Amino acid sequence: MSKKHPITVSSYTLGTEITFEERVRVAKEAGYEGLGLRAENYIAALQEGLYDEDILEILEKYDMKVTEVEYITLWAEENRSLEQQMKEQICFHMCDLFDVKQINCGLMENYSVEHTAKKLKELCHRAGNKIIGVEPMPYSGIPNLEKAWQVVDGSECDNAKIILDTWHWVRANQPYEKIIDIIPAEKVVSVQINDVQARPYAKQVLRDESMHDRVAPGLGYGDTVGFCKMLREKGIKPNAVGVEVICDEYVEKGVNFAAKYTYDNAIKVLKEAWPEIVEELELV
Repeated sequence: MSKKHPITVSSYTLGTEITFEERVRVAKEAGYEGLGLRAENYIAALQEGLYDEDILEILEKYDMKVTEVEYITLWAEENRSLEQQMKEQICFHMCDLFDVKQINCGLMENYSVEHTAKKLKELCHRAGNKIIGVEPMPYSGIPNLEKAWQVVDGSECDNAKIILDTWHWVRANQPYEKIIDIIPAEKVVSVQINDVQARPYAKQVLRDESMHDRVAPGLGYGDTVGFCKMLREKGIKPNAVGVEVICDEYVEKGVNFAAKYTYDNAIKVLKEAWPEIVEELELV
């Protein structure tokens, strides 16, 4: 496995109705190096009757690693629920169990930059040596890279960083130039690639498009190649390259199809836009 920028199948790419071992097997057979897991996936594995030792044995059986952990939400609330606190602790445990360095985090609620930065600082302190990757999403309280950087920079935490996703970048109407210059390259911890439909859903239901109707990298209207070239030219060194293609149509064709189709098209994009990542993979 590549130890620098593992090509990772993000959790939702394979849907939610899949056992843990099947998820690992399908990802491996498609060609992926790494596996993305949400806290819900880990809990589902425990509900299957697996223990941590069993989970690690399955990963070893297929020579796979978990390289992406998510998803902490509601972290800017003044009075966080016990459920959210427990989910946060599960994500911390997953990082320790799988030796993952960062946790993907989102924030649907819209607060001021000052308040959000303060709460991010508190989260980063709770995380200890783990990196908190803030993901800007156009329908969220952190809708674009500009606010994401204001929040991350304002937190004054070394372990506060940013995750960039093609779909969110395009749907936030961010250009492939200039705006990326506002942040240091080392402040982007990982990237997720995919593509978009020709026309966005209405603003009120834009999240539905994100959660059901994405397109495999390079096959839509978002210029995934241009997105990856921009990141490469910026000098970004992602901990993982997640392929997050949340698409009901692909999963309905079977998880084997969803895994292979998204992987093959991700590789085509990377060969053109970020060739050293693919070359690194071929040398392993």
